[in-house]
Amino acid sequence: MTSAAVRSSAAGRHPVARTVIAVYGAAALLTAVGLGSTLWHGLADPRIALAFGVLIAVGELARWGALPGEREPAPVAAAGALAYALLGENAGQPVGHGVLQTVTVVLTAALAGAVPHVARGRGPVLDHIVRRVLTVGFAAVCFQPLYDMAELRERFGAGPGYAILLLLLLGLTALCDAVLAALTLRARTRHPFGPLLRDELRALLHIGSAVCATGAVIALGVAVAGLWALPVFCVPLLLTQLSFRRYAAVRTTYRQTIASLARATEIAGYTPQGHARRVAELSLAVGRELRLSGPELTVLEYAALMHDIGQLSLVDPVPDGATALLPVTEQRRIALLGGAVVRQTGVPAAVAVVVERQADPYREQPMSARIVRAVNAYDDLAGECGTASGPLSALERLRLGTAHDYQPEVVESLARVLSRGWSGPRSDGVTHG
Repeated sequence: MTSAAVRSSAAGRHPVARTVIAVYGAAALLTAVGLGSTLWHGLADPRIALAFGVLIAVGELARWGALPGEREPAPVAAAGALAYALLGENAGQPVGHGVLQTVTVVLTAALAGAVPHVARGRGPVLDHIVRRVLTVGFAAVCFQPLYDMAELRERFGAGPGYAILLLLLLGLTALCDAVLAALTLRARTRHPFGPLLRDELRALLHIGSAVCATGAVIALGVAVAGLWALPVFCVPLLLTQLSFRRYAAVRTTYRQTIASLARATEIAGYTPQGHARRVAELSLAVGRELRLSGPELTVLEYAALMHDIGQLSLVDPVPDGATALLPVTEQRRIALLGGAVVRQTGVPAAVAVVVERQADPYREQPMSARIVRAVNAYDDLAGECGTASGPLSALERLRLGTAHDYQPEVVESLARVLSRGWSGPRSDGVTHG
């Protein structure tokens, strides 16, 4: 990487670092002020605080079995925290907890529920705690001053207007949470903020919408029926969590099966160790750079993992598995054979299309095939160069092929990903950069 690229990469990281420091600093400040205020003034409505605290702690305990990367591993705790922030009455009687007590109770209960997980070395990620503090604080700041205004309370009453108000505030809170999640993920991965935010907003349509709806229902139920409404309205969300977790486990097993099948070429000695995984991870990074959607990224990942499976039909292995160095006719033959194999595995047909068209001229390819072809060629050429200048030489050779073989936008997106310090997947499957 050139010194100019290094300086550009470092300059691009500083604003991100400052943003994350600001987010964490705001959460720490809000936590400190909330704890100090609660200790000084004492708990208002301690019975209500205890009931919601227990609910949040139990919700945190229910994160057992959460899979790595789950956006909301403790939805019951999240719904309970939102309900406490949006609680105006208990069985028709106004409640007196404020914004700072809300943050204190939520944080204390979340930490208490996380103790068993921490003891087993599987505690919640700090980003989740920071987001929980800030989103709950945001919801409480938006709702409680409005509810304390007698004129608005008389206008909304306990009818449909009040429910609509809660839903609007929950929508704003969900947007705030999505922005915070995208910012913290941007800091860790250095992927573009726009696609990350889009993915977070899309995730809200799944477990996120259930959390928001349950939070509103709990707040409305407690306002009418009292604290007995807490366990009743949490059961549907708990069942949803169990169903979602089973679905996620099936998807994880499915991906692991595809990854194991993709390693067949490595085990047989046709491709270098880790080649398919490197191509898949780098293809995903380029796909995010090009703003591909979630389903498109899934197809891209599967196709990148299986892009070399056609080599199993060869009598003599290609040296180092570098298909990018073969004649075009041979590349197409291997790609078509690979597509035929992929179609027998039961994966979506779109994956087979990407595999079998990866050797076509880029103007005739779908976007995923353009990405796989360029990234595969980069990995082949960088390994073939075999020197410290290998990556730069590989990129230069890709740029020379943009007239016919590689889409210029894909090559430049690949260059941007590499300039941010991408260095391949670690042993745990997490991508650097």
